[in-house]
Amino acid sequence: MGFLDKLRNFGTQIKRIEDTVYNGKQSLLEVYELNAKLELEIAQRTKDLDIANKQMLTLQHIWEMMNSSEPLSSVLIAITNSLKGELGYKHSCIVKNFNDGDESYSQIIAYSGSMFEMTFKEIFKSMPSEIKLHLPKIEELYEENPEIEIYQTTKVIDLIKKSLPTEVSDFDPNSITSKSYLILPLKSNHSDFGYLIVFSKREHATENELKFLNLFSKQIELAITIADLFQAVREQAVTDSMTGLYNRRYFEEFMQKEAVRANRQNLKFTVIGIDLDHLKEINDTYGHNYGDIAIKAVSDVLKNSCRNIDIAARMGGEEFNVILPGVDSNGGLVFAERIRKNINKLELEKIGHITASIGVGTYSEHSEDIDELLELVDRAMYESKRNGRNRVSLAKAISEISWQEIAIETFIDILSKHRVPLDDKTSRLLNKKIKETNLDRELIYQVSDELVSTYNPENSKGKSKKKVLLATLLAKRFELSKDNVDKLKIAMLLYDIGNTMLPKDLLNKTDPLNDEELAYIKQHPLIAAREILKPITCITDIIPIIEKHHENWNGSGYPMHISGDSIPIESQIILIVDSYFALTENRPYRNALSKDNALNIIKNDAGTKWSLALAEEFISVINNEDIND
Repeated sequence: MGFLDKLRNFGTQIKRIEDTVYNGKQSLLEVYELNAKLELEIAQRTKDLDIANKQMLTLQHIWEMMNSSEPLSSVLIAITNSLKGELGYKHSCIVKNFNDGDESYSQIIAYSGSMFEMTFKEIFKSMPSEIKLHLPKIEELYEENPEIEIYQTTKVIDLIKKSLPTEVSDFDPNSITSKSYLILPLKSNHSDFGYLIVFSKREHATENELKFLNLFSKQIELAITIADLFQAVREQAVTDSMTGLYNRRYFEEFMQKEAVRANRQNLKFTVIGIDLDHLKEINDTYGHNYGDIAIKAVSDVLKNSCRNIDIAARMGGEEFNVILPGVDSNGGLVFAERIRKNINKLELEKIGHITASIGVGTYSEHSEDIDELLELVDRAMYESKRNGRNRVSLAKAISEISWQEIAIETFIDILSKHRVPLDDKTSRLLNKKIKETNLDRELIYQVSDELVSTYNPENSKGKSKKKVLLATLLAKRFELSKDNVDKLKIAMLLYDIGNTMLPKDLLNKTDPLNDEELAYIKQHPLIAAREILKPITCITDIIPIIEKHHENWNGSGYPMHISGDSIPIESQIILIVDSYFALTENRPYRNALSKDNALNIIKNDAGTKWSLALAEEFISVINNEDIND
């Protein structure tokens, strides 16, 4: 091969090398460009994933708040802050529609933090929640394209100009720095609730952004629905369904809190007790529907008369209570008298005028124990009833109340609320006597005798007084305090009232009782204590005495089979007094025993039915004291 051939061959090889290098360079450039493109795509995907992750976390956070029974206001504030903080919007707010009858308007009820508030105050010289907005209706926003779910515009200034009242419309348009806003309608229970408004730094939202905001608005609607349900449940839990007033449970919880506050701040508060007069007569004459009308009428008077800080509650039936925070007894009397007059002014269909009996008691003036205060208010209320109804009575301190007054109130409660089954004639007779007891308290014994006679025909007039006198003399032998003696006197009048609930043929049976009948008879102490007397607040501390008045010293009694000193001395006294009078009166299964024979039985049963000491003192009282006066 010649020189020229070698040279041409060498040139060809060089050309091949150059082509190879060029082609490699092109491949490297393509790889580089591909890598750069992939890096951009990865960055965008990472950004999209980051946004999606934030969106999911935000939705999860809102969902957790919704299911923690947080107040709606807290949930909505969290929503607006999430849109601003985690999702990068400039501002956001939630607007609610209102209609007060004369005017329809919107107001901001939640917004995204202090910057929104600062900007709003700088522009409009008011807080966001203080201005009534007049936003266009949903159909006006969407009239151009009714199928869209989110309304987006760059004309923020136009919206603000249209929405603001004239007195704050003079603002600097340059102060609006958002490039666009999105407005999403919100619904609750298929009606317009308001809007979610998002202020954005961008002129246009992406498709994914719009999809997320639409999903987000559904979460807000769900939050509103759940909050409404929680509120409905809360209201049902603390309010009376008929009147809309608070119920007993809420009243008692509030009173406990108010007592703590009163003690801490050295304040007073007054409790008003209101009892609608003659509700039974209204129900019997016109029907229960009209009784309900009367109850609702009283509740309306209370709603219209109370301050925002006062608590009015329906305690049950025709009874209402009101707490007046920071009010002393003088202020309470003024309020109660106004209530009484406003109730008396009512003219109801068919019924005509209605009246109420009212009691007033003040914390720290009459008692610093809330249960005792309620009891005193109840007593004052019943005093108003005894004195003719349609009046206001101020409570007395517990030390000023006699045992006779407590007994009278108890009989009034038993008879007026029909806690025992009585025929109409007996009920009218006893009610008449009760009304007269304020003039002659000796009549309380007559009421007791008449009541006992309904289940014990052998009971004679004056026996209740003799029993109380005998029990009192015996209590003094054991040096009981005046308070305990008073409790014993009341218990002596009430201990056998459970017999009113037992069948008369069983009480008057001449043959021996079988085991089943005997077991039934033995229930009467519990019937008296738990079914008849337990709801009566003024005798709460007397009920345990009555429950145990058939317990024997050796534990063979009933219903709890306790023994010895575990039995209250008052219960032991009732048992021995009751036994003595039972022995000395006729019974269906035997004739009355003489005094001496009865005392022999009392003595023989010492150590079994009662203690030896009690038997000895009892026999001494019978032999040495005159109980016939």
